[in-house]
Amino acid sequence: MIKRIEVGPRMSQAVVHGQTVYLAGQVANNTALDVTGQTREVLGEIDRLLVLAGSDRTRILAATVYLADIATFAQMNAAWDAWAAPGNTPARATVEAELAAPEYKVEIVVIAAVG
Repeated sequence: MIKRIEVGPRMSQAVVHGQTVYLAGQVANNTALDVTGQTREVLGEIDRLLVLAGSDRTRILAATVYLADIATFAQMNAAWDAWAAPGNTPARATVEAELAAPEYKVEIVVIAAVG
């Protein structure tokens, strides 16, 4: 069975298949924020979507962080480290990438276990 959450014309914000949830890349709504602020906002949205899928941050298996500027790695990590569940940190990769719009400073994709 496949469950889609917040289905749009182009993509769903989350898709659950079996005991796994796949989140779409999440970006900040408030693009006036710096990378730390945008990361905090994105992580809050990830929390919200995981709850809707029957999961939480302690069950994240993998995360990919896309930064518009890799020089902001430490600022992104300031928010990430405050948010990540101690003892339950996922496998993670961070790369520099040109994001969909220049005002986005960070985009995060996660895959998590459900249940």
